[in-house]
Amino acid sequence: MTMTGTATTPGVQADERPRDASATAPLAFPQTNLQLFGLMQRAGYPEPDLALVRRAYDLAVRLFTAKYRGSGKPLLAHLVGTAGVLASLRAPAPLVAAGVLHAAYIFGDFGDARGGATAAKRDTLRREAGADVEDIIARYDALRWDASSIEEIHASVRDLAPADRGVLLLRLANELEDHLDLGVLYCGNAGDRRTAIRSWLHGCVDLARQLDQPALAAAFERVFDEILSGEVTAALRQPHDYTHDVPPLSSTFRPRVALRLFADRHPRIGRWLRRWT
Repeated sequence: MTMTGTATTPGVQADERPRDASATAPLAFPQTNLQLFGLMQRAGYPEPDLALVRRAYDLAVRLFTAKYRGSGKPLLAHLVGTAGVLASLRAPAPLVAAGVLHAAYIFGDFGDARGGATAAKRDTLRREAGADVEDIIARYDALRWDASSIEEIHASVRDLAPADRGVLLLRLANELEDHLDLGVLYCGNAGDRRTAIRSWLHGCVDLARQLDQPALAAAFERVFDEILSGEVTAALRQPHDYTHDVPPLSSTFRPRVALRLFADRHPRIGRWLRRWT
């Protein structure tokens, strides 16, 4: 999926942004880490920026293992895709890195079974990705995003500080990526997703324009039209509405496997157990 046009990243002057070899080239939307890294290299992001996004990806691999979107798409692919939209718009590297990790406080598995942005989780993100990236993710996590709040956002976009404009751009990149390839029509609540576009989510188009992102606005118009007019056969639709876990078989409890592992760790007891198993 590509979109054409010239993008202006909030809070970044045109002569400060990395550039493509051709200013008229279409803006691609990567879906894998390799495509994202390749796009950033071609766009001229300096090596420290590339290293930052690479670190963010390495952390995301650990945080989002076994997580899938309602469509059945791996959550990690959605996160990389969101970062790809931002990189296509020549967003600053901390914003691109935040795109890779933007769901950390919502779905990230930090090993503590606790939800939300705890102090320990924030420390982990600051250590692994830097304070600037963590600040963007925390602001993203705190941003209200629903039918009522989007009206408030509309009324205040022009007055937003550069940091908050960047967070809003991240939110829009997330929404666009979620709807690419008719993605929401593969979810169990496809009908509700269409209703959301008609009732309030179409406001993303105007928000993109207010952020001086005409190419992003055009992409939303095209993708929303595809969703509202497209169809996905029921045979391909998932039963899930939103992000969920699909743990590997090795992580599920199976008595025989657990017994074998115990026997391996305790050879003497294991020899006795094998007589009875």
